[in-house]
Amino acid sequence: MCGIAGYVGVCPPAKEHVDRCLSLMARRGPDDAQVYCHGEEGGRKVLLLHTRLSILDISSRAKQPFTYNNTVLCYNGEIFNYKELRNDLRKLGDTFYTECDTEVLSHLLRREGGSALDRCEGMWAFAFLDKSDGTLLLSRDRFGEKPLYIFEDQTGIYFASEIKFLSALVRRRFELNREQICRYLVNGYKSLYKCGETFFRSVKELAPGSILKIDAKGFQKRSIYWKPRFDQSDDYLSFDEAVEGVRKALKRSVEIRLRTDVPLAFCLSGGVDSNALVGIATNLLGRDVHGFTILNTDDRYEERDLVATAVKAFGIKHTAVPLEKNCFLDRLRTLICYHDAPVYTITYFAHWQLMEAVAAEGYKVVISGTGADELFSGYYDHHNAYLYEMRDQAHYDNALRNWQRLVQPVVRNPYLKDPDYFGKNPKRRDHIYLDAEEFSKNIMIPFSEPFLEKEYSSDLLRNRMANELMHESVPVILHEDDLNAMYYSMENRSPFLDRSLFEWCQRIPTRHLIEGGRAKAILRKAVQGIAPTEIIDNPRKIGFNAPVLDFLDVNDPNVLAVILDDSKIFDLVDKVSIESLVTNKELPNSKSKFLFNFVNAKLFVEEYGP
Repeated sequence: MCGIAGYVGVCPPAKEHVDRCLSLMARRGPDDAQVYCHGEEGGRKVLLLHTRLSILDISSRAKQPFTYNNTVLCYNGEIFNYKELRNDLRKLGDTFYTECDTEVLSHLLRREGGSALDRCEGMWAFAFLDKSDGTLLLSRDRFGEKPLYIFEDQTGIYFASEIKFLSALVRRRFELNREQICRYLVNGYKSLYKCGETFFRSVKELAPGSILKIDAKGFQKRSIYWKPRFDQSDDYLSFDEAVEGVRKALKRSVEIRLRTDVPLAFCLSGGVDSNALVGIATNLLGRDVHGFTILNTDDRYEERDLVATAVKAFGIKHTAVPLEKNCFLDRLRTLICYHDAPVYTITYFAHWQLMEAVAAEGYKVVISGTGADELFSGYYDHHNAYLYEMRDQAHYDNALRNWQRLVQPVVRNPYLKDPDYFGKNPKRRDHIYLDAEEFSKNIMIPFSEPFLEKEYSSDLLRNRMANELMHESVPVILHEDDLNAMYYSMENRSPFLDRSLFEWCQRIPTRHLIEGGRAKAILRKAVQGIAPTEIIDNPRKIGFNAPVLDFLDVNDPNVLAVILDDSKIFDLVDKVSIESLVTNKELPNSKSKFLFNFVNAKLFVEEYGP
């Protein structure tokens, strides 16, 4: 795990700007910093910058940019199946001088080009230079775990792991994307990755699962090396067969993601996802585990008893992290400046504190459960979509009774309290952009953007899960996971985002996804006897959440001043509406989220605006 940046063109950045960029990259790579420059004087130059966080083969021989056989690799990420790939390459006569995955990836790309990525299981963003013909390849992993931003102007093409690195190389501030700010305020985080925009007008992200090839003449060609296939359900696959396939694939995914030469920790909650991973690591793979849990301040989401049950059952070392509320606005501003964007949800302000505690204990790798909800079903609207898909099935009545017994009493979204929400109209998505029409009235410039959904599957539930995986939820979580961990120079790994596991899950018939009113039925059964029964049988979707007003004490005049002081944000947002919001002591969930988003947007505009 590292930081990368670079440039292609005839006007390379001056040394002081390169040095500034490297200094900003230090959190992503505190162990080493290197620069590689290729090209003739007065001609086209390729500049590669790398800062290293040593995870595999921590010796200096594995430093980057990594040169091999007339190629240079500048790489951020991990190829988790590198040992198996290295064995394959040795059979072809290749010789290796390190114990790291970087060298393996270099050999693969030298032999096969971008097609080699089909064989790689991992997470990555890289720049690969073939000096023999001057070709540069830029690529990201399948699910977009590792970021790669791109900016292009008349001087050339710039790329980097973070936007601030781009800004340092380009030597200017980027113009704010007012439309993206409005999108965030009105429609919330689930809208942010649907349109390919960032919070800066001229900065784009390279798409996950893609390659950008830049030849010696500057010609660009984009290609997709992996296109997920969703409509692959096997109606003949039994529940037990589905369970066995998941258990096998998930065990393998966890096993290869435990490969590291530095200390590794786990995020632990009272939910099925993290307990499945910890259970596999401890009970199947015999690993010592240290789990870290953020303590919730909201009784509606409290899960201390479940966490205590897990810690006792696994017999693991555990650290509970109390949520720090002091200096909230100052700390939030710090996090916004590191993210180069508003913080998408208050959950990830808390997650940042969790990462601080993990790093303080000396860990450099952390395992998280990102992606399980989208692979196995885990959100409340999945139950409504399941009822819709089961409407003509024999067990519909039983499924409805289970929903009424276990889900209806706890679901808070008003639309999802109706079991026939999708039955009345399967295209309804009012529950996602909740109160967006009202929030749009607070915006000073016209902004209204209807909910859009890509068609991945003819099955309503599977299509919802696919959109969440590819656009709505997982990209948001990965953005925050990466930056919060890298702030403390740590690598985040997500075993549920594994290609083999993903492809197996697409074979599972929809009827198996929810059982007895419990989502994630397949995952629950797959870790039976591996994770505590009390957690496996718990039907609630808990997750981490925190009331915004627990952090924003609007009775404090200093806090109120920060919120309402003059700011460029009031060119976009009606100040009167915000004044009304902060005087309301009982904000419904959607309005508290809007207030949090507004505060983030205000601080972001103040830090990055003109």
